[in-house]
Amino acid sequence: MNSLLIEDNGVITVVIFGVILLLVMALTLILFFYLSRKKIIQKELEKKTLELNHQKEMLEATIVAQEAERNRIAQDLHDAISAKLNVVSLSANFLLEEENISSKETEEIITHMLRVTNKTIESSRKIAHNLLPPILEKFGLGAALEELCDEFSNSKKVNVTSHIEYNVGALTQDNELHVFRIVQELMNNSLRHGKAKSIELNFKAQNKNLSLSYRDNGKGFDVNEIGTQKGLGLRNIESRVSLLKGTIAYTSEPSKGVNVEITI
Repeated sequence: MNSLLIEDNGVITVVIFGVILLLVMALTLILFFYLSRKKIIQKELEKKTLELNHQKEMLEATIVAQEAERNRIAQDLHDAISAKLNVVSLSANFLLEEENISSKETEEIITHMLRVTNKTIESSRKIAHNLLPPILEKFGLGAALEELCDEFSNSKKVNVTSHIEYNVGALTQDNELHVFRIVQELMNNSLRHGKAKSIELNFKAQNKNLSLSYRDNGKGFDVNEIGTQKGLGLRNIESRVSLLKGTIAYTSEPSKGVNVEITI
């Protein structure tokens, strides 16, 4: 009888121990899944926060770039248009109000007015060209990029070689303008900051993407410090790449030029 009781107690003890062990294992699994799920949610929140911060930075860069562009246009209009028209206005008023003017003086004033008017027309065309290059609107991105490369090469400040393969209509006109401004900004940076003497541009379709490869032989920079060196130009480029849903990568070293790879 005692042996049976001892045996029953042993079985009960084993069962209780087994139940406790199962409970501990269940609690451990629940805790593990809870902590894992918490970490996953935390990672997702961090990712979303980074994405939101990146979008905020891109939006701010776009706004700053737009304001800078507006200020530049306003300055161009004031310097190149308003000032010249003011000269024409003063000359016209002088002709109308002044009585004792010789025919020679009248001819000289009219000639001057015509010269200033022609310069004003030329300036207005340049401003309009900067806002939206006519060739981009008429013939598309490929022709506009080729013209841009020719303009920089003809300046004799830098030699530009290019290989452009682009099917008209592959991008919307707005997106074509973004790509054009990106290349324009890269070239301006190469001349102003990099003091480059040669630029190479390759733009072509690759699989279902558009690949833009750009390099120069300028001063370059330390890629590890690019976060602290980003000026308005680089931020403007990145904001446009973001709007195109593309990716951008820089490769550079001091005194070894810059290589930029953009995939759209």
